[in-house]
Amino acid sequence: MPELLGPGSPGRTRPPIDRIGVTVLNELVRSIVTAEYAAGDILPPEAVLSTEFGVSRTVIRETMKRLQEKGMITVVQGRGTHVLPSTNWNVLDPLVLATMIGNDSTLGVLDDLSVVRGSLEAAMAAAAAGAVTDEARAQLAERLEVMAELIEDSTAFRDADVQFHLAVMELSDNTLAENIARTLIAHAVGSERYTGLDPAHAFELTLTEHEQIVEAISAGDREAARIAMSEHILNSWQRRRLPSAKRRSRR
Repeated sequence: MPELLGPGSPGRTRPPIDRIGVTVLNELVRSIVTAEYAAGDILPPEAVLSTEFGVSRTVIRETMKRLQEKGMITVVQGRGTHVLPSTNWNVLDPLVLATMIGNDSTLGVLDDLSVVRGSLEAAMAAAAAGAVTDEARAQLAERLEVMAELIEDSTAFRDADVQFHLAVMELSDNTLAENIARTLIAHAVGSERYTGLDPAHAFELTLTEHEQIVEAISAGDREAARIAMSEHILNSWQRRRLPSAKRRSRR
């Protein structure tokens, strides 16, 4: 009889549970996000899911723990595993956010994301204006110059656009807001739905709006910086927003 190797044994070849269960987790997150399992529904029993996905009950158990950590389910003793409303989800969790954006056929998630992002970055722009220095002015002017030079290259321009916003965030010295905004941007920019349309003169308008942000921050005008940043983010989203079906009511 071959020697049985423990989890920490050097000769262990079985992939760890988190790697075995990644497909199961992704699929269940998608099923909840798309309301295949809607809020209030009870997930199938452990044995049924184990058979459906062709994995052990241990994998299903670990997957349930991860769904609980993401705020997507709750386990009620004797009553099964219930799906929670989207208001309970940890929407800053990378998998949850990416899945929501990837299945956002009505663009409602991206509409909300733009509003939240606009509010956060507006506050950070105001903070940057309130503590502006000559070094900060020079840094933002340099970011603008790079964007202007790349205006004929859409991919490079969009990257320079992101770098501009990251620079304002850093100048705000608001670590919490910066971390949240960075997460939102990181998972939105990879979506074709977020990139959307490329209307005529869109980059020129973006550059002009960025110039207004820099002028307000450089002048130390907190309110003007807040308004300029908020309007830029919301206007930019509306310019490139794809046509979409009507948004469904909140579950």
